[in-house]
Amino acid sequence: MGTKSADEAGRRKEAIVQSTSYKAVPAARFDTIITAATFLLSFFATLTWAADARVPYVPTPQQVVDRMLEVAKLGPNDYLIDLGSGDGRIVVTAAKKYGTRGFGVDLNPDRIKESNENARKSGVTDKVAFYQRNLFETDLSQATVITMYLLPRVNMELRPKLLQLKPGTRLVSHDFSMEDWKPDTQVTMDVPAKWGGTGGKSDIFFWVVPAKAGGTWRWDHAVGGKPQAYEVTLEQKFQMVSGSARVGGRAVKLQDVRLNGDELRFTFTAELNGAPVKHEFTGKVEGDAINGSAVMSGTRVQGQQEWNARRVGSAGASLPVSSAAAAFPAGSPHPLRIAAGAPN
Repeated sequence: MGTKSADEAGRRKEAIVQSTSYKAVPAARFDTIITAATFLLSFFATLTWAADARVPYVPTPQQVVDRMLEVAKLGPNDYLIDLGSGDGRIVVTAAKKYGTRGFGVDLNPDRIKESNENARKSGVTDKVAFYQRNLFETDLSQATVITMYLLPRVNMELRPKLLQLKPGTRLVSHDFSMEDWKPDTQVTMDVPAKWGGTGGKSDIFFWVVPAKAGGTWRWDHAVGGKPQAYEVTLEQKFQMVSGSARVGGRAVKLQDVRLNGDELRFTFTAELNGAPVKHEFTGKVEGDAINGSAVMSGTRVQGQQEWNARRVGSAGASLPVSSAAAAFPAGSPHPLRIAAGAPN
């Protein structure tokens, strides 16, 4: 969507007031202040849209749209879904610039009509579609990239659904994070067109949906012609993973653990046959299996072999989810119905 929260808007308004209340304002800045005030009045009007979706909205500046798609490393084989698509500029830009197919959803029928017209003008109607739809009721499974400009509370309400998407799905959010799910990448940029042309900064947050890698994994490797049992226990919080390995009855800490979507890497050094051996593992997490390769290097052991690990017992990889449900008691308005009408 294209609307900020009331708190955020209030802080911005307060900052403008504080910057002008106790000192003379140069004549050159007066028009800018009037523009900002007019924009803020329009902005506050959007907070009433629960009753009527057809009110002013705040689009993501084109400069930010372009950077969001760059951060996502968009390509012609991707499928993009924009949540709160407004005038359709993200979906249309993706199709026109990268050849990417996709669709946008918005509650406002006027925005859907505008989006379809913009797609027609750009010659991309064969690649894009727009639907008047509740984003929480939208099937996101087709997406390889999801873009959004949603209120913080809506981000947190949506987070559990995003974490269930296929590992490797890329998520890009304009201005709002997902709290303790830290982004893989964050970009801050100056945007002259922001806030009705008064200018400001935009933050772009980027995540890759992680596989569920937590738990205990076991496998055997032939070392010096003899089978050696391995056990690794992984602890996971979103894409952050740590853990330890047990080899030959000894526990060692994992090093350089990286989880990017379903791709898992880690290293450790353990003593085998009386000499230290460095282990480097690279694999793909596929349900309760990890399949990849292992490289061993030591004075007595050298070589590479297949790595096929299996998770022991139930998946111990439950990813943290939002407590947003507790924030919306029964009978309270769903945040989507307040937020989803504004576009990117």
